[in-house]
Amino acid sequence: MGRGDNLAITKLRSRDIVYAIVFLLAVIVFASVTGPAQLSISQVFAAIAVHLPILSRHFHVSSLDEALVWQLIMPRICLGLLVGAMLAGAGAAYQGVFLNPLADPYLLGVASGAGLGATIVLIFMPEALSWSFNPLPLAAFVGGVISVTLTFILGKAAGSGRNSSSLLLAGIAIAAFFTAAQTFLQQRSSQGQIQDVYSWILGSLATAGWSNVVLILPYVAIAAIILVSMRRLLDALAVGDFESQSFGLKASTVRGIVIVAATLGTAAAVSVSGLIGFVGIIVPHMIRLITGSSYKRIMPLSILYGGAFLVLADYLARTILYPEEIPLGVVTAFLGAPFFLIVLRTSKRLI
Repeated sequence: MGRGDNLAITKLRSRDIVYAIVFLLAVIVFASVTGPAQLSISQVFAAIAVHLPILSRHFHVSSLDEALVWQLIMPRICLGLLVGAMLAGAGAAYQGVFLNPLADPYLLGVASGAGLGATIVLIFMPEALSWSFNPLPLAAFVGGVISVTLTFILGKAAGSGRNSSSLLLAGIAIAAFFTAAQTFLQQRSSQGQIQDVYSWILGSLATAGWSNVVLILPYVAIAAIILVSMRRLLDALAVGDFESQSFGLKASTVRGIVIVAATLGTAAAVSVSGLIGFVGIIVPHMIRLITGSSYKRIMPLSILYGGAFLVLADYLARTILYPEEIPLGVVTAFLGAPFFLIVLRTSKRLI
């Protein structure tokens, strides 16, 4: 490949990133100025500008507009960006590691573990939700991490170092056990408690606040940096373990790093949003259909478009039946189920 070809590829990648950033910014603006608040672009910009030292003296905003933007709109958008980016990036990572176009961020049991952790708090500590420190996200995160840790232990005992399929089977077994424990607890709880559990499981950003954003930001940022830095190695895994080892690449080490990063980021994301499905399947495959199968493009673009996708889905969740709000997981399921069938039919082409 000559220098001109390399330059053309570089320009294409740069253009794709620019398009993704522009689309992401457009979605943020759209979600900020539409919906129940009915604020204009100038009102939103003024509310943001008054907190910037350079611009604050030039703008004036009412206390109501400022409260709407900083206490309701922006925390929800920022949390949607973080959760969507992480779920989409983790989905792309799992698909690359396991060479399975139907892999998603919940593959190794993180969803069942997080669900059990949240269920324990909602059933046995319902008064804790009104505490200054809400233990629900922490319990969901710990549950997800414990579940995946047990999956790794069981998978290693079954020989996952030689075959990733044993890790998948271990994830299925652990997920079934944690789901059974969650169901048992629900059967022994009141109707109101069951409703709270299902509301969390279906996913929502309705209670988003800056504390949730700050809570998951370090995990999501570190996980995203690791996944983006490993994107070239994911391409190398696609040629097979034996071939990649001939280039000095230890496939098991790459898989371990990618899985740990994607799983910790996913556990952090679902701890504050609940279980939001299909994002990790829809977004990476849309990118794959547009830009090709190289993870040099798929990984960073999935992270950018994943954030934008979830913000749009959340917009639909809060406006379609306003003043009622549809669970976010229901919206992504409506969007994802048809796409899942398309992926299933074309999976041989998309690997």
